[in-house]
Amino acid sequence: MSKNISADRLRTKWDQYAPRYDRDISFFERVQFGGGREWVCSQARGEVLDVAVGTGLNFALYPDAVRLTGLDFSPAMLDIARTRAAELGREVDLREGDAQALPFPDASFDTVVCTLGLCGFPDERAAITEMYRVLRPHGTLLLLDHVGSHHRLIYFGQWLLEKLTVRKLGDYQTRRPLPLVEQTGFVIHRQERLKAGMVERVAATKPST
Repeated sequence: MSKNISADRLRTKWDQYAPRYDRDISFFERVQFGGGREWVCSQARGEVLDVAVGTGLNFALYPDAVRLTGLDFSPAMLDIARTRAAELGREVDLREGDAQALPFPDASFDTVVCTLGLCGFPDERAAITEMYRVLRPHGTLLLLDHVGSHHRLIYFGQWLLEKLTVRKLGDYQTRRPLPLVEQTGFVIHRQERLKAGMVERVAATKPST
């Protein structure tokens, strides 16, 4: 886990934060990430794994035909996700686990989704490697996250903010997962940077060989 915060402490912090998460992120969902979840979820097909599923904000946006599994390391977040799934009448297999060591066999899913999660994993490279492993050949990886801006002044502000957010919730502001996605072996077929480069959407495919 992060040098700044242990795994158990990070889980405890997210468990404590879970009841406030939806309310606190609602402004950013509208202003910063608007349309991002819809962009990701509309492309999901087949057996879908939602990594860092959180409170289940994606559930209502997936096509009806997908078969959905969700994973998170916070039991409190999963409790809220479970309630949301029930309210929507959506069948979701919810699991507690670590994105850096996914508890699924190789080639288990047609689509892997991660929305606003890679910013919070202590080792995002390990998480991306695991996503690659559990995808079937020709499977799709769909990502939405806040990333380090290409504008120097904005990036500097993110770097300063990161000193607080990493200590508070293990949340990094300046990461850019796209190069790691490419290095892992994915083929990028769609990528968008928005909001002065602070938000990135990625759709990539795992090749057959």
